[in-house]
Amino acid sequence: MNPWFAKAVILIAAVAMVAIRSPHGHRSWQVKVVQSRKGRLEIFLMIFASLGFFTPIVWIATPWLAFADFRLYPLPFVAGTLTLALSLWVFYWTHADLGTNWSVTLEIRGTHKLVTDGVYRRVRHPMYSAFLLYAIGQAVVVPNWIAGPSYLVTMALLVALRLKPEEQLMRDQFKEEYDAYVARTKRLIPGVW
Repeated sequence: MNPWFAKAVILIAAVAMVAIRSPHGHRSWQVKVVQSRKGRLEIFLMIFASLGFFTPIVWIATPWLAFADFRLYPLPFVAGTLTLALSLWVFYWTHADLGTNWSVTLEIRGTHKLVTDGVYRRVRHPMYSAFLLYAIGQAVVVPNWIAGPSYLVTMALLVALRLKPEEQLMRDQFKEEYDAYVARTKRLIPGVW
């Protein structure tokens, strides 16, 4: 199978992710931040995750990673494409449900509310679930040993290092309301974990 199919899918998925996030980011940034826990680790994680996200763009635009290419097969291509589509749907849904209660980093905004409906009714961190699904889809669809798993590696690290601090931020802000929410939901996978 021609690798340009994978390149087209990844390019479309990356553009879709940016298009989904942009209007929500613009609205959120208009609401004042009242508490921030953006330290060195947080900045490192954001840069690291961005590198993982943009590595496939380097693979598409340059020959630099061609040495790590392998053959693209139809089954992984279709499975990866469907996983990417699912991730983008969940990603859109999380932003729609959050409204202005969203931030790229660990922050509380002036009008912040604890969102517990929509996709958040079953999972506390569905945006991370969407990122991990996207990363799995990318790893499966991109026939390159570096560009394929790049986002999976960076997002797995980001999620592993950010879940507890984010949950502590929410617990500090919403107290018993957050504890009750934690008791009835899972972190990333509905009904599992």
